[in-house]
Amino acid sequence: MKITRMHPLNNDSKTAAFFDLETSDNIVIKGFTLIKGVKGLFVGVPSEKGKDDKYYEQVLIPNDMKKELNDMAVKKYDEVSMENVL
Repeated sequence: MKITRMHPLNNDSKTAAFFDLETSDNIVIKGFTLIKGVKGLFVGVPSEKGKDDKYYEQVLIPNDMKKELNDMAVKKYDEVSMENVL
């Protein structure tokens, strides 16, 4: 899997960036977010608001794969952020 698009945001919200993911089977999943949390950046998967006003994940990822994705996303975010500074 690889990150195909990383769009960092320059604002004061908890959302640091939006990004898309491409699987090894060339399936592109859009709408991931990188969120600024108390313990650092973490990945938020695409979700949808239900009739009960709660948000439900649209993509379910195993914990080991989610950790790998989180590491990839933070690394890519740092790379893209450094390019924007230069």
